Amino acid sequence: MSELNLPLQIILLAFGGWVNRRQQCQIEYLLEENRILRDLLPGKRPRLNDDQRRRLAALGHELGRKALASVAGIVTPDTILRWYRKLIARKYDGSKRRSPGRPRTEQDIADLVVRMALESPRWGYTRLRDALDELGYEIARNTVKRILQDNGITPAPERGRKTSWKTFLAAHWDAMAAADFFTVEVLTLHGLVRYHVFFVMELCTRRVHIAGITNQPCGTWMQRIGRDLTGWDGFLEGMRYLIMDRDPLYTEAFRRLLRESGVKPLRLPVRSPNLNAFAERWILSIRREALDRMVILGERHLKLVVAQFVAHYHRERHHQGLGGQLIAPRPEDVGGEGEVKCLQRLGGMLRYYHREAA
Repeated sequence: MSELNLPLQIILLAFGGWVNRRQQCQIEYLLEENRILRDLLPGKRPRLNDDQRRRLAALGHELGRKALASVAGIVTPDTILRWYRKLIARKYDGSKRRSPGRPRTEQDIADLVVRMALESPRWGYTRLRDALDELGYEIARNTVKRILQDNGITPAPERGRKTSWKTFLAAHWDAMAAADFFTVEVLTLHGLVRYHVFFVMELCTRRVHIAGITNQPCGTWMQRIGRDLTGWDGFLEGMRYLIMDRDPLYTEAFRRLLRESGVKPLRLPVRSPNLNAFAERWILSIRREALDRMVILGERHLKLVVAQFVAHYHRERHHQGLGGQLIAPRPEDVGGEGEVKCLQRLGGMLRYYHREAA
């Protein structure tokens, strides 16, 4: 039986060898064609779409890494195998079928948690949760903790030991004043002379008091001003705190005088210009609205200009920080129903419109 099949086997082997040679010739022809195409497109990398990558990845996986190294021409074998791994990962990717999970806390509730923590620094996570529950917001203690951590707010024990300037100012607003200096270049017979203007502001009402103007400030001058401010019916009467920077003119003797009269000097930290913002804003106002628009001729002229601006500031200038109201309105202007008049100061540089009393 085997002898009868021997010629058939020989024929099959010959045919198989012929087919193999034909396939090998086709492969060599395709490889050579790919090389010629790449030579004709030097420096241009082909852009494959997702379908083309999937087809190459499936066929490349069947060939294996060793065979790919000899036939792959468009991309490297590592790239084809990486495409295949992505093909498998995409098949078993279940991220699109996942549920959304627990929803995030609404932004208005998170803002309320932060506000309550800042306004009540001694309240811990549990007390904040209970307070929110009282307001109708059901929120977990760990959610409160996460919200505060995301906003950089420390836990209650540490937060309670630290008092921010905002909290301190709000608690002592009615009994707090601020002091500051500013300088003005004055034209005199001896040339330009720098004058120092020292003023104090009552923060609650924004009232300003010019404590002194001099071209030779010193410790003795500051002592005299301190006695005037803290004496009977002085501007600092009833004040408990006076904010000041670290200017050397605020001598130890001056600060001791304040403490002995019951006013505690609050010296600002180094390099903290915004902590005396109300006083600095007043300096900006008097410069922009009066001093920077004039040539000051002598000390007497300087005192006149400053006095006129202070009167305008108190009686005729509306203040956004006070809801657009005047600090000390003129009695004759209250309830006026007469003709509209314009009041001028400093030659019309400062103006105020009002109705005369009927």
